[in-house]
Amino acid sequence: MPTPTDDNRELLTVIARMRARPGKEAELRAELEKLVEPTSKEDGYVNYDLHQGVDDPAVFFFYENWETDEKLGAHLQTPHLVHFQQVMGDLLDGELVIQKLKRIA
Repeated sequence: MPTPTDDNRELLTVIARMRARPGKEAELRAELEKLVEPTSKEDGYVNYDLHQGVDDPAVFFFYENWETDEKLGAHLQTPHLVHFQQVMGDLLDGELVIQKLKRIA
């Protein structure tokens, strides 16, 4: 199955990792799911895939691809992301870790 970077190696790939506070897994998942639909309508969006850990269901990842870093920056300023930034402190155990990547092979 092809991935977005098969056709365009210049895409910016982002992996965002977070862990829910104990007992907050369902609440964090619900907040993360709310981000998917509005994000899919943003300029520069390629994909925005939410994953939950199989062995550790408190862990969540977004696997994202964006046309440019600037369009990712605009995404981070949208109302739905600003809202998430306001509520994530109560939901996360530790920090939200964001890695920006470029496909090399």
